[in-house]
Amino acid sequence: MTEETKELHLEQAEKQELVEGEAERTRSRLVFIPRVDIYELHDAIVIVADMPGVDPASVDITLERNVLSINGYVTPTYPEGYSLAWAEYRIGDFQRSFTLSQEIDQEHIEATVKDGVLRLHLPKATPTTRKIAIKDA
Repeated sequence: MTEETKELHLEQAEKQELVEGEAERTRSRLVFIPRVDIYELHDAIVIVADMPGVDPASVDITLERNVLSINGYVTPTYPEGYSLAWAEYRIGDFQRSFTLSQEIDQEHIEATVKDGVLRLHLPKATPTTRKIAIKDA
């Protein structure tokens, strides 16, 4: 079997729905956990998240107490004059959180969204070494 054929036989991954936790949501919509790829470069960590239907204005990224939270809000659009007869794709918001280590320079995190793909660039902090002076007692 060739590599090309193997790729066609891969199991399709379904969207994983977020199970309600302690926090209550203000929107009564389905919430999905976006699938991500995480790459480590020599100077940064890159997170790529698939969030179809999300545009730059509908993404909210917060960092609090070393927890990076991603929220993507999707507004469903339907063609005017048509009614939905069959749907194989469920529409909902996206939510995911990551705990960051101290190795990340939290002040210089950057994010972009293009075609429903969120890309986070988390630069690594430069290690600091300093000499501690000893004072006379």
